[in-house]
Amino acid sequence: MHSGSCPVVKNILLLDSERKRVAVKYYCDDWPTHSAKLAFEKSIFTKIQRTNARTEGTGTHPFGFSLIFMADRFICFWKQCLAITLLSISLYKIFTFFVTGGDDENELILATVLQGFYDAVTLLLRSNVEQREALENLNLILLCLDEIVDGGMILETDGSVIAGKVASHNMDDRSPISEQVTCWLDNGSRHLLH
Repeated sequence: MHSGSCPVVKNILLLDSERKRVAVKYYCDDWPTHSAKLAFEKSIFTKIQRTNARTEGTGTHPFGFSLIFMADRFICFWKQCLAITLLSISLYKIFTFFVTGGDDENELILATVLQGFYDAVTLLLRSNVEQREALENLNLILLCLDEIVDGGMILETDGSVIAGKVASHNMDDRSPISEQVTCWLDNGSRHLLH
């Protein structure tokens, strides 16, 4: 970031525990091809796996904390969310939220963007951040990205404000507000109704 200019986000990523994309948005040309983007995602995912392996036996746990590292010439913040699923073979899946900025970017601002994205998604999915719920509500997650950053410029960082804007986009203008409530569907999964 140059003096006098606005902070810029390079990308925001949400990856699952198998490094598969859930929601990804790049705001610059630092990764010009799809394969360059995938290679970057693989490299940062590998770095956090090493970090998790180092912290497993220490009594500290990375879930719920924002962590920072350098990847090439970029600052990356990441935060993980553990989703326990009792109905599947796998008992848990880890979702990793990433925000990347240039190496001269303000770390506090990037951390705030990450926290806003994490909070908004958690609010919209009613703290049920798991694979099925995330994919069924992918439109809400993508709207979060649009409310947070536009062309790399940060628009909003407050998770509750972001979630409120996304929820208002998702409402059906023809039905009364009282009918636009959150209901339990599909054996207890929560969905925001249109």
